[in-house]
Amino acid sequence: MQQKMTITIDKEVYDALYRVVGKGNISKFLENLARPHVLKEDLASAYQAMAADTERELAALEWSNGLIGSIKDAEG
Repeated sequence: MQQKMTITIDKEVYDALYRVVGKGNISKFLENLARPHVLKEDLASAYQAMAADTERELAALEWSNGLIGSIKDAEG
């Protein structure tokens, strides 16, 4: 269930949120920022959920493999 909330923030911050995150995404963005600070989630369950996200896992694997190539290049 969602609850509507009105907050007051500096106009400069709002404008940057609007520009960077987008009008329809500000609420979700702020919720995602606040969630880990106010809710105590079971880390094991969170890690299991992340591991079950195959698209995310593939992106993480590609990223880590890219780092290995960067290290080889740096070693010369």
